[in-house]
Amino acid sequence: METEDSNVASRLQRWARRTPTGVAIIEPAGRVYHVTTFEELDAQTNQLARGMLRMGFEPGMRVVLAVPFSGEFIRLTFALLKAGLVPILVDPGMGRKNLVRCLQEARPDGFLAIPQAHAIRTILGSKFRDARLNITVGKRWFWGGKTLRQVSQLGRAESTLPTRVDDDDAAIIFTTGSTGPPKGVRYTHSIFNHQIDLIRTRYQIPPGGRDLACFPLFGLFDAMMGVTTVIPEMDPTRPADVDAKKLCELVTHCEIDQAFGSPALWHRVAGWAIENNQTLPSLRRVLSAGAPVPPTVLRRLRSIVAPDADIYTPYGATEALPIASIESREVLDETANASALGKGICVGSRFDQIDWRVIAIEDRPIRSIEEVRDVQLGEIGELMVAGPVVTTQYVTRLDQNALHKVRDGAHLWHRMGDVGFLDDRGRFWFCGRKSHRVCTPKQTLFTIPCESIFNQHPDVYRTALVGRGPQGAATPVLVVEPHASSRPRTREEKKRLLDDLKERSKSTSQTEEISEIVLYPRKLPVDIRHNSKIFREQLALWVARNVPQGP
Repeated sequence: METEDSNVASRLQRWARRTPTGVAIIEPAGRVYHVTTFEELDAQTNQLARGMLRMGFEPGMRVVLAVPFSGEFIRLTFALLKAGLVPILVDPGMGRKNLVRCLQEARPDGFLAIPQAHAIRTILGSKFRDARLNITVGKRWFWGGKTLRQVSQLGRAESTLPTRVDDDDAAIIFTTGSTGPPKGVRYTHSIFNHQIDLIRTRYQIPPGGRDLACFPLFGLFDAMMGVTTVIPEMDPTRPADVDAKKLCELVTHCEIDQAFGSPALWHRVAGWAIENNQTLPSLRRVLSAGAPVPPTVLRRLRSIVAPDADIYTPYGATEALPIASIESREVLDETANASALGKGICVGSRFDQIDWRVIAIEDRPIRSIEEVRDVQLGEIGELMVAGPVVTTQYVTRLDQNALHKVRDGAHLWHRMGDVGFLDDRGRFWFCGRKSHRVCTPKQTLFTIPCESIFNQHPDVYRTALVGRGPQGAATPVLVVEPHASSRPRTREEKKRLLDDLKERSKSTSQTEEISEIVLYPRKLPVDIRHNSKIFREQLALWVARNVPQGP
């Protein structure tokens, strides 16, 4: 009896058979558009996969994929998956030190990379002793191995590609490190397959659409759903700096009906479109993730897309995605006012097949489900999730498994590290990261509810609450980033803004302890993947070094 192939890349083959001439990838390069059909993409990736196996790679081997997001990135990822190899995906923006450490801990068997990455690998050869099979995307210099063209030539002869089962490794994806050291997360083919099915079903994504993929992972999912991936000319590690005009022109020219991007990207795009009286009527489905999307951004987006368009903000993490989702109308009509009053941010209802519980906040490991204590409805605790898209282990930073995984018989729960509460409609309200809470001698302050009170000031773009001193005896300090157009220019303007914010702190019991409020001299530091999550650990260090302690 033939075993069914669980390889997530086999989905591409199905679409190549169903719609061979359908467009899989559109990639603009100046005034020219490079187009790849599903049939072409399937054939190209089959040939590359065969070439990799003939070169000496074996199924299960780990391969660092260090190529900028592009049509080439999509081809190479599919080729690795089809060969049964395990791509290691790391955000290059995490900095050289973190990058090298992450790759070293992942113990790759080879690199599939651009010349610059191979140069670093060669210089640091002692850290990558197991990486004996290497492919250069571009011109090979002095380090040996093969070029991508040579690998493609090796794969011209037909041969059978390996099959995969559900629990086989499919990828190692690193967290950004925005709330601690980056960790390598083990993905299986089963997890990827369930992610695609849940996303397609929840958002009713039909084949044949065109998706503006401003985030690499979604670009890969498109081809597995029969959707065209349109790759924008942008640096995916800097979505906040996207050329909004160019992006809007691409949406209009290619008649794009779906788009995925971070809140920082949509803040910039919607702002430019409104200022220039532009609309994007072809857009009917917009997704934004990576951090909570401010209601102001949702309102602006709704004003430029099709009137009947849906704007979703899915919630999850590298270790568990997707978990929940909410649509913009529900936010603007029902939850935004409560968020502004300090209730937290509603991330919506859970996806099908996802189980979740809100448990008492603990910083220690929880070994088994018997040690878990659920909190009451409406009480803030830590979110714990289980389901077919929830990863079961870290393959680097192994000490973190005990802190994040809870055994429940043969199953595992993942502790999200996020705090919040469930309401009587089964929706989760996000109140911040567990590690970011500020414990004073009087109470525990949670970042999102407190910051929301101050973010309502018309001159404030965003704020970050951090603690100075040890938990239990910490002093809360609010760091403020004004809107660029509202940044104080004189001492009097600065005093007026700070006085206004200090007055606001007295408006609720949860903020009345916040008496130290400071303006940050630049934009607040944010995560490298979405440019939206505030890097509070870095701000806490800045406060400790630069802000004199009050009396």
